[in-house]
Amino acid sequence: MATKVLDSWALMAYFKDETAGPVVEELLHKASAGKIRLLLSVINWGEVYYGMWRAGGKTAADDVATDLSQMPVELVDADLHLAKQAAIFKATNKMSYADAFAAALAKIKNAELVTGDQEFKPLEKEIKIHWLR
Repeated sequence: MATKVLDSWALMAYFKDETAGPVVEELLHKASAGKIRLLLSVINWGEVYYGMWRAGGKTAADDVATDLSQMPVELVDADLHLAKQAAIFKATNKMSYADAFAAALAKIKNAELVTGDQEFKPLEKEIKIHWLR
C-alpha cells in the first residue's frame, strides 16, 4: 500500500476550499477505502491548527482539529530520529522548520510528500513529491 505524507499546505488547501482541495479530498477517500496510507507529523498538525486560527479564529481551529481527528490520517509523533532528519533538512535548505518535519517524515517512511509549497523544490532529488496546484 502506498504511503503519503500530508504537508500543512495540502490540508490548508482542503480546509479553505482552495483549488488543490479536491485532490486532497480524493486522497482522503482513498485512505478511507484502505487504498493508501496518509501520515501527518504532529508538528504539521500544529501548523494547520495555528493557520486556521489565524484565518478564522479559535472556533475555526477547533473545528478543524475535530475534523482531523475523524479523518483517515495517522498522526506521527516527533521522535529524536525524525527531529534529527528535520534538523538536517533545515540546516541544508531554505525552508521552515515545520516544513522540514514533513520532508523528514516522507524520507524516513519512504513516502510521497503531498504539497504545493515550493519550499520543497530543492528536495525533489531526496524525496518523492506529489505536487498540488
